[in-house]
Amino acid sequence: MLMIATKPVRSLLAPRFWNRLLITLMSVLLLCVTTPSQAQRTEKLKIPNLGESSTSLFSAEYEYQLGRAWLRVFRSQAATVNDPLLFSYLEDLIFKLAAESELEDRRLELVVVDNPAINAFAVPGGVIGIHNGLLLHAQTEDELATVIAHEIAHLSQRHFSRRVEFAKTQQPLTLAAMLAGFVLMATAGGDAGMAALAAAQAAAQDSALRYSRSNEAEADRVAMQTIVNAGMDPHAASSMFDRMMQASRYATGSRIPEFLRTHPLSENRIADTRNRARQYPKQIRPAKLDYQLMRARVLNQLSDTPEEAAAKFRKELDGSPRSTAAARYGLVLALTDAGRGDEAALELDSLWAAEPDRLEYVIADARIDMAKNEPHRAAKKLADRLKLNPHNHALTMTYAEALMQDQQAHVAEEVLLEQSKRKGNDPYLWYLLAEVQGLSGNIIGLHQARAEYFILNGILDQAEKQLRYALDLVRNDYTTSAKINQRINDVTEMKAMLES
Repeated sequence: MLMIATKPVRSLLAPRFWNRLLITLMSVLLLCVTTPSQAQRTEKLKIPNLGESSTSLFSAEYEYQLGRAWLRVFRSQAATVNDPLLFSYLEDLIFKLAAESELEDRRLELVVVDNPAINAFAVPGGVIGIHNGLLLHAQTEDELATVIAHEIAHLSQRHFSRRVEFAKTQQPLTLAAMLAGFVLMATAGGDAGMAALAAAQAAAQDSALRYSRSNEAEADRVAMQTIVNAGMDPHAASSMFDRMMQASRYATGSRIPEFLRTHPLSENRIADTRNRARQYPKQIRPAKLDYQLMRARVLNQLSDTPEEAAAKFRKELDGSPRSTAAARYGLVLALTDAGRGDEAALELDSLWAAEPDRLEYVIADARIDMAKNEPHRAAKKLADRLKLNPHNHALTMTYAEALMQDQQAHVAEEVLLEQSKRKGNDPYLWYLLAEVQGLSGNIIGLHQARAEYFILNGILDQAEKQLRYALDLVRNDYTTSAKINQRINDVTEMKAMLES
């Protein structure tokens, strides 16, 4: 059986990829130090022309391909969250903000990182990453939205490509020294390489910092307009910055929040943000229960044990929680995970009365049934709900899990195959599909689903092996063999992109 990793999956390509990433960085910098004819040859070899560039060195299409390649490898190196409810909530918020932003290419993809750190990031090509720990520090949806809008602004203003163009103005000797540092990092070791890089960057550090700060100021300005356009509170930005500054006040060295290492805060920046927000009327927005429920899910995820999580939620309920409903919902989740289904059901009963149709409660009820070894009841409830919310991803995935537990693997396979047409970028969907296909006896499908799981996680050698296993089993089915051969070609192209 294919086991999904709870720790970062180490890609078979990972060691080579990071070396190639250094080479790619060097090839980009070489464009700045070689003669025009050399630069043209290097660009032809290293940077394929995948579309017209609207503003800068890299086209939007090239950035898109770069971002998707990066995401595949990132998943092989970092622990990510498998939570369709949380993912759907964050994805909806991102697209709501993107629709009100200056971003033209809205082919966005989200990755949720299982990490308690205060962090979010944007990768060229529309990849947005959010650490689930960020939700514990953002007290309201508007505060979280300010961070996401900031990352969208980095994408809309093409800061990655503009940084590369900025590098072209630096002194050739400085860039050559930087290249030497990258070589040392790849060969002699990280410490020697970092020392060389530090020496090389000393002369250009001040101008580079000014450029970085100007990017941050621009992203702050553009993000605030996005927040206003979306009908959210612009004053939330300074509140979130204040909270981040507080988190860093007693931190030193490696304990400084990761977000602040790449997005440095200062008193001036916070003051500028606060002054800019004063141009808009202050909005009193009630705390959204949707967001508080997601924060409860994250607190449960980041607790060491379900018992620890249950104790935290009980303590909240004994005090003055921001949301009593969210704290009780978190307790339901923790008790369910602890195998205490009867207690969880009693706690959930007190939430049903207010909102019996709320999706989070419907799924929590089904998971209680599954924890009590009553998957048939869970499947029935979820099937009824899917008639009202067809294709809802969180409902569909929970339904498939209930069907599998109820030994209805064939039905679960049909459900997941249909859902894969809509959510083919979800690694967990392919993992679960491989599981149910193994149970239903569809071995060719199992290998194909495993291949898709490995592709999304950047484990391309294993993906190719699974596809070839499937191809060996195909007999007189030319349509299926053609599809498998095409996917093998796709994997070959992905590997070539990393190796070029």
